[in-house]
Amino acid sequence: MNKSMFKVMPTVALRGLVVFPDMSISFDVGREKSIDAVKAAMADDREIFLVAQKDVRENDPCEEDLYKIGTIAKISHILKLPKSDVVRVSVDGICRANLLEVLQTEPYLICDTKARKEPSLKDEDKDYALALLRQTKDYFEDYAQVAPQLPGEVILEVLEKNEVGEMADFIAGNIMLEYKKRQLILNEINPIKRLEKVCAMLAKESDLLRLENEINERVQENIDKGQREYYLNEQMKVISEELNDGTSPKEECNELKEKILALGLNEEAEKKLLKECARLEKMSPVSPEATVSRVYIETCLELPWNKETNDKLNLISAKKILDKDHYGLEKVKERIIESLAVRKLSDGAYGQTLCLVGPPGVGKTSIAKSVAKAMGRSFARVSLGGVSDEAEIRGHRKTYIGSMPGRIINAVKGAGTKNPIVLLDEIDKLGHDYKGDPSAALLEVLDGEQNSTFTDHYVDLPFDLSKVMFITTANDKSTIPAPLLDRMELIELPSYTREEKFNIAKKHLVPKQIALHGLTSKTMKIKDKAIYTLIDGYTREAGVRKLEQKIASLCRKSAKIIVSGETESVVVNDTDVEKLLGARIFIPDVLENEPIVGVVNGLAWTSVGGEMLQVEVAVMDGTGKVELTGSLGDVMKESAMAAVSYIRSKADKYGIDPKFYKEKDIHIHVPEGAVPKDGPSAGVTMATALLSALTNTPVNQKVAMTGEISLRGRVLPIGGLREKTMAAYRMGIETVVIPQKNLPDLNEIDEKVKNNIKFISATNLDEVFEAALEKAVEDRKSVAAVVTNKSSFDAMRI
Repeated sequence: MNKSMFKVMPTVALRGLVVFPDMSISFDVGREKSIDAVKAAMADDREIFLVAQKDVRENDPCEEDLYKIGTIAKISHILKLPKSDVVRVSVDGICRANLLEVLQTEPYLICDTKARKEPSLKDEDKDYALALLRQTKDYFEDYAQVAPQLPGEVILEVLEKNEVGEMADFIAGNIMLEYKKRQLILNEINPIKRLEKVCAMLAKESDLLRLENEINERVQENIDKGQREYYLNEQMKVISEELNDGTSPKEECNELKEKILALGLNEEAEKKLLKECARLEKMSPVSPEATVSRVYIETCLELPWNKETNDKLNLISAKKILDKDHYGLEKVKERIIESLAVRKLSDGAYGQTLCLVGPPGVGKTSIAKSVAKAMGRSFARVSLGGVSDEAEIRGHRKTYIGSMPGRIINAVKGAGTKNPIVLLDEIDKLGHDYKGDPSAALLEVLDGEQNSTFTDHYVDLPFDLSKVMFITTANDKSTIPAPLLDRMELIELPSYTREEKFNIAKKHLVPKQIALHGLTSKTMKIKDKAIYTLIDGYTREAGVRKLEQKIASLCRKSAKIIVSGETESVVVNDTDVEKLLGARIFIPDVLENEPIVGVVNGLAWTSVGGEMLQVEVAVMDGTGKVELTGSLGDVMKESAMAAVSYIRSKADKYGIDPKFYKEKDIHIHVPEGAVPKDGPSAGVTMATALLSALTNTPVNQKVAMTGEISLRGRVLPIGGLREKTMAAYRMGIETVVIPQKNLPDLNEIDEKVKNNIKFISATNLDEVFEAALEKAVEDRKSVAAVVTNKSSFDAMRI
């Protein structure tokens, strides 16, 4: 047997008190023997043996007067009470122990004890123990309903405990029991039998308490009702005046009831709120529950249940507002005007959700604000970027501390009407984790067939969202879940062209920033060439955010010059931009005028617009290795291998040594090497560069191309044609080769681009080669055809 289980310890005999293991308790010690025992324990390791005496009237108990089971405890601190000999001792119970023998009675009790270890449950008893735990919790819940002033922390602690012995000790130490009954629980070492005894005591105590309550009710009925009400009302009045600035809970609840009745809610909602008011009236004004209930009622009252604005559906006026706030974006404006027209004809019942998809900075958020302005509706914005908790959308249940409504209900409450325009910003950046999927919670919000009875977890009442016009924004529609995407009508906002950026800057950004910086059109002017310099040399983006920042920087520097007294007004020319902002950040690529062997101009789409991307091929004597460099993605590498396989299969046709794949090393490189690139649309570019290098045929540098290829040499369609052709126009390209299936996309091309570039459609690679390759010295056929490419990728997608 473990010798550490036996220990000689100073002992305190307790009168009418039983201490359990894992129990923290404070009690007063007045007898000299007990005080000396406490001091002895404090002088040693602070451990003391606490055992109840059988007769509380016995002042000097001996061994026969003490129970045989007690508790070893550790003294946490002691306090000498003023003007008395009493010492208040705080202890933490450690474990049960047997009293083996009283070794000393003077000057204080010293006992030989044996610590009792909690026995482990057998495997066959575990299911029974689990059932017993559940039954005990049920009994305890019944007891808690009738027990007076049982602390809420005790109830929560009981519901969280899952150990049989620990549960029994905790309940026995915290419910109203005679100390002899508590000692019976302490005496029981077996945890299952101990909890069975606790269950029996709980059931009996619950019955007794119910009986006591019934007796008390009968007694109270005999008290004069008028006198009792008068006494309580006067008491409540005094308490309320002290705590609530003279407003009684009854008066407060009456005011709330009047407001609820004035809302004109349906019967179910009205009944629930009135019931909550009745609960609030019975609560103490300072209790946490009263605060939670009051905040809940006030939140419900703030919701615009029946408040709505009248729509202004004048299409001419709406178009003027949209044209004033935004340059270009004609298709987007047309779609919004169509939506307003349908709303007018359908008496506002048209509830289609619009999703504005486009790169950053193209005006998605500002368009939503303009729509609200045009319709005369309130506007609210909800940012969804990074939201990963479903409760952010649906709200938290009000039972939790710090709970609040979800963002949707908060947005409607902030707008103050039930038919605002709510912008759900960055819907493509919703996350999801163990807390739920917020995109799934949005399904009901954005579904016009379901959102008329949207129930927020906090409000817990159906709220009609069918008259709310939802507008969502996204940068990438591919990351939006399909069920959510299905509930929205997509409107794509393309990146701005160079001319559009110029007009936006001249008509909107420059006047805005001049006014924000305290300048006027007389004190500062930015010439057109300076704006073009900002666009070409200092920004590279799809939208105009960075451009606005650069204009703001010019305004700040001009303000400094004017305030310092150097001049009264500033005119910024293109030559002044570098003096004010420093050297250009982006240097435009220079297009080669002479044909080059193995170098072909490809076209790429990026998130900030189109780019021209050259593909270089070098052929050397070797062993047939194919090297691919330039941070190429898997799809682009596959396009390169497809191009090699096609040229190899047609080697005889193009006059190439059929054994080139064994005797030549091929190196395909796509600058810039540090920029990741991917996508299938560089297939035609790689095939053309490869044929040029293998046949030593120069490529016309005024030709650019884009298109995916197949192993049979077919040219397949691509995306991003609008941005790619704008890049070709910017670089001075004269001819662009595009897949034949992309011909309908030419309707989207800017008119200025159409007028300056010749477009050639191609169905196979032979047509591409004819358009791009120059006439060779040996009798090679001359070719004139142009191919364009469509793609989309992350950093740069070809």
